[in-house]
Amino acid sequence: MINSSVLKNIASLASLFTCMGIFAGCASPQTIEQGNITDPFEPINRSIFRFNEIADKYVGRPVAIGYQFITPPVMRTGITHFFDNLSYPVVIINAALQGKFAQAGLDTSRLIFNSTIGILGFMDPATDIGLVRHNEDLGQTLGIWGVPEGAYIMVPFFGPRTMRSGTGDLADITVNPQFQLFSSSAQTKLNIFWLNHRRSLLLGIDKEVERVFDRYAFIRDTYLQHREYLLYDGNPPEDEFNFEDEEFDDEEFD
Repeated sequence: MINSSVLKNIASLASLFTCMGIFAGCASPQTIEQGNITDPFEPINRSIFRFNEIADKYVGRPVAIGYQFITPPVMRTGITHFFDNLSYPVVIINAALQGKFAQAGLDTSRLIFNSTIGILGFMDPATDIGLVRHNEDLGQTLGIWGVPEGAYIMVPFFGPRTMRSGTGDLADITVNPQFQLFSSSAQTKLNIFWLNHRRSLLLGIDKEVERVFDRYAFIRDTYLQHREYLLYDGNPPEDEFNFEDEEFDDEEFD
């Protein structure tokens, strides 16, 4: 049974994605395509991106810095393992939906092993015995089923998505124990803690991002490349160079 707070979150995100889809349809004359990048409402996305940067500057990053300062590294590692393990049923379900039945079986073993011997996932003994962690979600599943990536969108507070990955996230929430096993109050506190923990993991790359000339484009391109990497299990197809499309002057080779 999905509690009311999850339903409110899903409804809010669904409304946002629906509105963005409407904007995309209305903004076709401004569609920007660069390779595999489709950003039909870049002006809107950039405004939301600036809002997210301001929120991060004054709230997200300072809180994450304080959290990192008071939390020992070994504890932060355990917390990362805990949240990875807690949401791992999403990985198992999507592996099965993608036809990766052997992987789904091994992932189930990993979940059981880490949830028991690994003390609710705070430890990761499964990796030590060869049960490696995988990353699957419904966005990838939809991609394998042939659903197009759709337009790139920047979601307030939640950051970059595409129509496909955003839709997948909404569905994954309904089977993610992180959003199902706790009371509404406990769930809210847990997810705020989770978001802060995730932000702390990114503090190490802040200076690199700040040096980028166009941070919006950098985040967008990096996100889309990462999604492609996940979709192809780390082996995305290489771009083929068509020599027939190139014209050469024979005199250059004389």
